[in-house]
Amino acid sequence: MSTPAPLPLQGVRIIAVEQYGAGPFGTQHLADLGAEVIKIENPNDGGDVGRSVGPHFFGPADSHFYQSFNRNKKSLTLDLKKPEGQEVLHRLVSTADVVFNNLRGDLPPKLGLTYDALKGINPRIVCGHLSAYGRTGSRAAWPGYDYLMQAEAGYLSLTGEPDGPPARMGLSIIDLMTGTTAAMGLLAGVISARSTGTGRDVDVSLFDVSLHNLCYLATWYLNAGVMTRREPRSSHPSLTPSQLYKTQDGWLFVMCNKEKFWGLFAQALGKPEWATGEQYGNFKARLANRDQLTADIDAVLQTATTEEWVKRLAGTVPVAPVYDVAQALESDFVAEQERLLDFAHPQGPVRMVASPVRVGEHPTRPAPTMGQHTDDLLQDLGFDDAARQALRQSGVIGT
Repeated sequence: MSTPAPLPLQGVRIIAVEQYGAGPFGTQHLADLGAEVIKIENPNDGGDVGRSVGPHFFGPADSHFYQSFNRNKKSLTLDLKKPEGQEVLHRLVSTADVVFNNLRGDLPPKLGLTYDALKGINPRIVCGHLSAYGRTGSRAAWPGYDYLMQAEAGYLSLTGEPDGPPARMGLSIIDLMTGTTAAMGLLAGVISARSTGTGRDVDVSLFDVSLHNLCYLATWYLNAGVMTRREPRSSHPSLTPSQLYKTQDGWLFVMCNKEKFWGLFAQALGKPEWATGEQYGNFKARLANRDQLTADIDAVLQTATTEEWVKRLAGTVPVAPVYDVAQALESDFVAEQERLLDFAHPQGPVRMVASPVRVGEHPTRPAPTMGQHTDDLLQDLGFDDAARQALRQSGVIGT
């Protein structure tokens, strides 16, 4: 068996002052791609709060939630509020490419995590900041969370049935997308620093990402005054059929977002006349008659099960079954594409979703125990046994 090529980010060192979801999700992308991600965890406050987010645990301070965001990383306990902790940080910075944090917007300067604070130690350092509302402006000191962003950026007004209450997405989608955006920003900063020799601050916020995701809906409103609202059956605001339909035993999502798909769908339904008739023959006509079209399509689809319709339509017409989480993870396609990842953990095997970036097979390490790599990292930085013991006694690193 040939040796796999090195992972693309091998040799990139990232110091991550991070916890909970958005920040760790972003750096896990980079760790999965080979970056050395060193989590800085305060030994005096329990470290990453995600360790204690239940209700499911592999062991003490090792929740399923924590493992979902922190595989392939290292953990260094360090109290950055103490001068000795700053000394350790500065030695690390001299060896690193990135210092990243997902702290409240007003905290990075207080902990010396900005480019201005660190450029004298390493002018190539990239300082990444992921906050709720940014590091400037009236909300810099505000705490903030995913669901708040979904509410304020209009997502809840777009989700759910028109006659129901506002509804958030079922996932912490803003945390996940902001983490991914931060990873992109960090890589852009590293590329620039390696070509110019000069680093920079790179900022992303939950609020900015949530607003940016409004994308074409924002353009419609800002340029044409169009206010997009909730539509029945999770339908597309201007194209149909592009929504949920009832089958004999559940639901099918159909997306005929090109006219050719509508013709193929009508044929498969045994209604070829729908593709050319005046009532449904083009996008404009179908949109004007959407309620009746929904009833007509429901009537046909309810003659067979979701699985039967998927078999008839898949690969020809864009359709998908509506699954719950268990069905989604246990689907034949997920197994075929090897999208689930199994790896060893001290408490037994762990199964997670694999990285969406495919770069070949490489070993996966579970998320680190708190302070697991402290001694090795400090020794590499020149702290001998006596120096490490002094740091422990003063509470700068964990015991």
